[in-house]
Amino acid sequence: MKKSISISGAPKPLGPYSPAVLFNNMLFVSGQLPLDPNGDLVKADVGQLTSIVMENVGNLLKEAGMDYSDIVKTTIFLSDMGDFAAVNEAYGMFFTSNFPARETVQVARLPKDSKVEISVIAAKD
Repeated sequence: MKKSISISGAPKPLGPYSPAVLFNNMLFVSGQLPLDPNGDLVKADVGQLTSIVMENVGNLLKEAGMDYSDIVKTTIFLSDMGDFAAVNEAYGMFFTSNFPARETVQVARLPKDSKVEISVIAAKD
C-alpha cells in the first residue's frame, strides 16, 4: 500500500506532490531543497545548504521509521558543478559505510534558484 509521508512544521511541497512516499518497504523521497519551515530558501554556503537538505531528508526518513543507513540511491542536483567538492564533503558526513549508489548532475536551474537539491530512495529489510 502506498502512503504519503510528510512532517508537520516542515515546508509544504512547491507543487502537487508528496515530500515522500512509502511503498511496502521502500521510501521515495522527493527532491529536497534547503528551505526553512516557512518554505523560504536558506542563505548560506553550499556546504551548509547541503547539510540542511540532508537533515530534511533525515526527518522524512525518521517519520517513515528509517535512517540514513537505509538509503540505497541518491541523486544530487547542482546549479554549479564547481560546488561538487563542498557538497560531497557535507553529504559524506551523513554516512559512515555501505554508501548508497549516487549520481550528481549539474542542471540549468533549480526551484527557488537553490544551489542544491537531493532526492533519495531508501529501503528497509
